[in-house]
Amino acid sequence: MVIAGLALALLANPAAPGASGFPEVRPGASVRFPDDEGAHPDFRTEWWYVTGWLETRSGAPLGFQVTFFRTRPTLEQANPSAFAARQVLIAHAALSDPARGRALHDERISRQGFGVAQAAIGRTDVVLGDWRLGAVDGGFEAVVKAEEFTLTLALARRAPPMPNGRGGYSQKGPAATSASWYYSIPGLRVTGRIRRGGVTEPVTGEAWLDHEWSSAYLDADSVGWDWVGLNLRDGGALMAFRIRDAAGRARWAGGTWRAPDGTVRVLASAELDFRPGRRWRSPRTAIAWPVEWQISAGPLEVTLTPLFDDQESDSRLTTGAVYWEGAVTARTPNGPLGRGYLELTGYGEPLKLR
Repeated sequence: MVIAGLALALLANPAAPGASGFPEVRPGASVRFPDDEGAHPDFRTEWWYVTGWLETRSGAPLGFQVTFFRTRPTLEQANPSAFAARQVLIAHAALSDPARGRALHDERISRQGFGVAQAAIGRTDVVLGDWRLGAVDGGFEAVVKAEEFTLTLALARRAPPMPNGRGGYSQKGPAATSASWYYSIPGLRVTGRIRRGGVTEPVTGEAWLDHEWSSAYLDADSVGWDWVGLNLRDGGALMAFRIRDAAGRARWAGGTWRAPDGTVRVLASAELDFRPGRRWRSPRTAIAWPVEWQISAGPLEVTLTPLFDDQESDSRLTTGAVYWEGAVTARTPNGPLGRGYLELTGYGEPLKLR
């Protein structure tokens, strides 16, 4: 449990922007493909986030999440010891099954090296034991062998990456340096198989990949965020987020709307409004999560409804955080809009990623 305690400290007490040699995220540049799909080990924190909807052969819906985090400690990088934690890799996975009524969650953590954990530079290839997210054949492969389930999924690209913000520069607060480099790959076609309860079955579906890296994601007055990524029925995509203060007010917001023809509209903070609806209280953490939402995103008025309520993930052993990450459906007043994932952080305790 020593390494788990180390990672908790890493994520709870990162350095200020520009301190300890961490580079700042500043406007004026753009993300580059495919080079930026790999790791950026100089930056403080980075993650590759895959979420999506699956269907079994019988048509039963499932949600899934596969996430790899890379974090650079504030430790002395020149330490010659092979055991020095110059980089730490963390992985989370979850499976949301309405028949069970509760999301299954698992997590892993290790320092980089020793053939156990790595995050490659220049291409997506993140490995932690027998968990992996890697670029293959123009798409990706995700393999997770969790305690209660196994995922083996092929993720085929159907559209190019979607930089968020200004060329991938995504501001997260009033200060220009409170920001990340951020792009999404919506509309991934999923094929593969899952194993649970000793039974393996084929699945198909659609997924969304997010990749972000930063050295100063949240400023001192921010406690968490609300985020949604939606694959739209018309072939388009919508990403929207807001950063909250301690009173629950929006400090900042941003979004990207891609039309079916590939046209992209970047949504400014003033064009987004998140209005929480019904709350569900966790029987394990007593956190009241707003699981239904009304969101204004540019010209869209979106209603979000969860696949089911209990999609809470407790990752306090690896990141120190409890969050809600769940499959949701989206509607407008005119009918169904699409499906995707909603992420809620900082509701039990402030998320200290600053």
